[in-house]
Amino acid sequence: MMKPLIQERLSVISARLAEHGRVLSSELAAEFHVSEDTIRRDLRELAAAGLCKRVYGGALPTATPKVHFNTRLTDNRDVKAALARAAIATLRPNMTVFLDSGTTNLAIAFALPKDLPLTVVTNAPTIAAAIIQTAQVNTTELITIGGNIPIAIGGAVGSRALRDIEAITFDIACLGACGIAPDTGITADYLEDAHFKQAVAARSRAVLVAATNDKLGTAAAHAVVPLDQCDFLCVEHDAQALGLYERPDLTILRAPDGLERSGQTKFDESITRPERSEDR
Repeated sequence: MMKPLIQERLSVISARLAEHGRVLSSELAAEFHVSEDTIRRDLRELAAAGLCKRVYGGALPTATPKVHFNTRLTDNRDVKAALARAAIATLRPNMTVFLDSGTTNLAIAFALPKDLPLTVVTNAPTIAAAIIQTAQVNTTELITIGGNIPIAIGGAVGSRALRDIEAITFDIACLGACGIAPDTGITADYLEDAHFKQAVAARSRAVLVAATNDKLGTAAAHAVVPLDQCDFLCVEHDAQALGLYERPDLTILRAPDGLERSGQTKFDESITRPERSEDR
């Protein structure tokens, strides 16, 4: 059997990534009758072109191309609202909650129950504005993290922001994610953003990530935390292959299928944070 030409092989690998969400070097080497070193070179070439993210033993699709924050505000609004409803089921009275910059976390801010006393901390002006707009004065305390705000990120992530969070311990941190995959965990497009998210996670008793389907099985450029350092993963009602994401201390929450027109939020009191063998 003739070995496929390099470009043909690269096209097939790209198609497999799109179809299956990952490829393994050993399987590709056997299929194309080439060495694993050859496949690794192919994956390096695809990664250099921004078409995949190399991981141990193979590759994953890259995360959704970077989109301006204002554009993301109008994308998948109903889906994000449903994810928000799943996320707020993890909150309990008098928690200190961190809401990271991002449009899904903005949906969580709008979905917070008005009668639930919370301290909300955020690095994102849009989320702070949402809290001011919707929260009850006598139930919610708002703390904003300051500093330089890169427009593409939509939240403060620099040295000032890192200093601000040093004085706070979070009961739960809702982190934004540009990509999430079993091998790479939570990833971010920008290095400074990844460093800030890591610092927040280190100061949190629990970490929650709400992810739309297009982010599952993808990896962005910069690592944040692995899945075994997350406590809650909120996914769409029809998310697939969730068995790959299962971890002993990770609770996976499916968003409801469709929104209740009444706008009322129902808490699932059976959802509790798994006991950890040790605090982070």
